[in-house]
Amino acid sequence: MAVIMTLFTLLFKVLSLPLQLMEFVGIYSLYKRVFPFMVYKISINYNKKMHFKKKELFSNLSEFAGPDGRLKLLEIGCGSGANFEYYPSGCKIICTDPNPHFETYLQKSLAANDHLVFEKFIVASGEDLGAVRDNSVDVVVCTLVLCSVNNTKRVLEEAHRLLRPGGALYFMEHVVSDPSTWTHFFQHVLQPLWYYFGDGCEVTRMTWKDLEASKFSDLKLRHIEAPLIFIIKPHILGYAVK
Repeated sequence: MAVIMTLFTLLFKVLSLPLQLMEFVGIYSLYKRVFPFMVYKISINYNKKMHFKKKELFSNLSEFAGPDGRLKLLEIGCGSGANFEYYPSGCKIICTDPNPHFETYLQKSLAANDHLVFEKFIVASGEDLGAVRDNSVDVVVCTLVLCSVNNTKRVLEEAHRLLRPGGALYFMEHVVSDPSTWTHFFQHVLQPLWYYFGDGCEVTRMTWKDLEASKFSDLKLRHIEAPLIFIIKPHILGYAVK
């Protein structure tokens, strides 16, 4: 199995050479203008299939509201705002994403979710959120983001820094499958092409290990099989308290 996987992986790496060349000469950067539109459309279908999982995940957000009873939330990699409908009324949100072209679709989602109080949109990577003060938010949300960041550990450190003591990081991420499965096989084989389709997304990450090794004091994490295409079926979700 390992030999076959290696051979197929090499084959798909060869097939991805034109995409690698496009990235090298700068042409691939044009895809970043198209990617937000794709995410906006894909997120609609994702939310339909994951509606009850998301609703359950975010059901206790209000428990982390500040002393004034209001919830201040920062979302890392907010994308097109696919999580907005699950946030409680009156929630004040700061949105961050490294791709500025998401803002158009973000505004559409905000218009459809006027129960939220929008503070600002910050163009920044999850590894560098220096524009936001330490201990300044009640909740940090990070969904389908840790699969594509350059440094997962650094993103978790930033989330921990931003949260007030007692605040929580909420996450929902697809992860690598068990090594004994065919899903694991195809995740590794298709990864070279998937990386470019997903703008840096990797389906072979063991993100739960980074969460387990993070600075958070209390981690509520579980593994699920999501009702999605096989390559991203394995998911983890939960929250971690500072």
